[in-house]
Amino acid sequence: MDTAKITLKKPIRTLNCNGKLISLDIPKIMGIINVTPDSFYTGNNIKSSQSYIDQAGQMIEDGASFLDLGGQSTRPGSSRITAEKEAERVIPVIDAIHQVFPEHIISVDTYHHQVAKWAIEAGARMVNDVSAGAMDPMMLSTVASLDVPYIAMHMKGTPDNMQELAIYDDIILEVVDYFIRTLSVCKKAGIKDVIIDPGFGFAKTPKQSLFLLRELKKLEVLDVPMLVGVSRKSMIYKTLNITPEEALNGTTILNTMALERGADILRVHDVKQAKEAITLVRGD
Repeated sequence: MDTAKITLKKPIRTLNCNGKLISLDIPKIMGIINVTPDSFYTGNNIKSSQSYIDQAGQMIEDGASFLDLGGQSTRPGSSRITAEKEAERVIPVIDAIHQVFPEHIISVDTYHHQVAKWAIEAGARMVNDVSAGAMDPMMLSTVASLDVPYIAMHMKGTPDNMQELAIYDDIILEVVDYFIRTLSVCKKAGIKDVIIDPGFGFAKTPKQSLFLLRELKKLEVLDVPMLVGVSRKSMIYKTLNITPEEALNGTTILNTMALERGADILRVHDVKQAKEAITLVRGD
């Protein structure tokens, strides 16, 4: 037998999204819907409920399996708002989209446990937390009680000070160690499905983020689903000296790199182009 021809396939993973089972045998797309007045990407700033519904419908048509709604900016230097203010923005939109697309999976992008709870009650089926529970001590127990998948991101500090903490001796080792600890804490809390997000641009310079992406396959040692979010981020537009609005081509290139290195979910502003990247990488 020619052992050189033997390749090991990744195990097929699934997510139980509040009773709906999602297979990750083919990488999935998460469309970003920012319900904020200050998104770094102006192409994602829309206002009316109907506009959000229209955006959701287009993303679903283009191939999004998940819709990620956030009511609070987490861009570098952003300041926090209360859970109540965040809920005022995001819960009515989650409810409106869920009413029109009841079978589609909505994720809420929040680090407040109250917003997570209210969002699930309004129709969301997943929680996406940039702080992995560090900014709200009740988040993990709340997610466990809600019995939904949890996206835990790597970040040092908070969005308002994280860029001051972009210092690493070995970024790969530190990110892997962070997730080993985080996954253990999530398991002890009772969370069944955890997805890791390396946190590109969060407490990372563009150069550090690009290095982490190139070495992404090393995170497969954690043996859990991985979400990658590089869409129109500073690691692209600062490196190329362009604007976020001009960063679609760079986004597609980095999404392709992520797929080749084991990404299970791409979190993007531009669903159609991400879907094309998945199709071409897989050769379907």
